[in-house]
Amino acid sequence: MANEKQEIKVNFPEKLHGGVYANNMIVSHTKEEFIMDFLMVAPPTGAVNARIIVSPGHIKRVVAALHENIQKYEQKFGEIATAEEPQLNVGFKQ
Repeated sequence: MANEKQEIKVNFPEKLHGGVYANNMIVSHTKEEFIMDFLMVAPPTGAVNARIIVSPGHIKRVVAALHENIQKYEQKFGEIATAEEPQLNVGFKQ
């Protein structure tokens, strides 16, 4: 019984259906969590679209899932070229 997967019904709020576009991300961490800030930067300004906070154990699963999906994408569509690092000095206003 302990190894059975439990089905969880997830509510997907309508306001999130369209998603948000991010062309930049800032990652920071503490001992207890990783913080990912997704930004839409269009010089001379930018805005944080989403902040996602996860545990260290979960971030490893996220990285593994991304790696697996990149491999599947490249098998189907070809190699993804690595984008150049943007030459931006991004700072937060509060």
